Amino acid sequence: MDDFCPNAFLSDRAGPYAIILGTNEIASAVAVRLSWERFRVVMSHDPFPPVIRRGMSFHDALYDDRAEVDGIVGERAETAVDIVQTLMASGRVVVTHRQLTDLITLRTPTVVVDARMQKHRVTPDLRRLARLAVGVGPKFAAHENCDIAIETHPDRTGDLVASGETRLADGVARPLGGAGKERFVYANRQGVWRTPLDIGALVFRGFVIGYLEGSPVRAPMDGYLRGVARDGTPTPGGVKLVEIDTRGRQACWTGTDERGRAVASAVVEAIERTLGRHAPAMTQLSLH
Repeated sequence: MDDFCPNAFLSDRAGPYAIILGTNEIASAVAVRLSWERFRVVMSHDPFPPVIRRGMSFHDALYDDRAEVDGIVGERAETAVDIVQTLMASGRVVVTHRQLTDLITLRTPTVVVDARMQKHRVTPDLRRLARLAVGVGPKFAAHENCDIAIETHPDRTGDLVASGETRLADGVARPLGGAGKERFVYANRQGVWRTPLDIGALVFRGFVIGYLEGSPVRAPMDGYLRGVARDGTPTPGGVKLVEIDTRGRQACWTGTDERGRAVASAVVEAIERTLGRHAPAMTQLSLH
């Protein structure tokens, strides 16, 4: 990574530094909350699984589109210079393709949060990469691959997973407007996703939302697009492409939701319990 780290960012006065893996709506809710807590936040993009709830996340900042969630703005940055300059601005989070191995060279992170929600991939061991490593969602286990594991299952969202306990995804979707898993459309093959539609579009059952490798993908029910993968996204099989919100005038596809806020609150609680409310700003952080 570019050899540039301004002294202002290295100083304790710059505030604690958080790296969040993922750019989805859960990762973004955590980023918003940590920004409110005066953390300097970088979000590292991972292409798997594709982000569909883009109006609720900072994901589209990667394409230089405006991405604002609950008053916090996401800005794309790829060089060390741009990342650090953006971090030093208030009300901003960095969204980048840079990976964790690059980002920890800027400054030792106070916290690393893995919120990629990768149900079907190998779960990395995040311990010792930061003062606190938090795993969000399935397959994380405290003291095995992270320091703190946080539940995202609809019945227990935001709960801390007990030490030694590993939670696996059960495929149960949180109900929304009376609809469960049936409100989603999944990729039935690997390929490139093409669609002219964006978040918030009104669609009707059977309407062609887009094409996956030339095969039409149709809306499973009437409603608004709460989630839709970005046009041109390379897509593996079995992942979510589309989500329909059937709630009519109550439909919402922007800002954080209750689930994201619950996870974000649990992350902040874990930091305060483990490091103390003021600990991140009190201890000198080292430069790799």
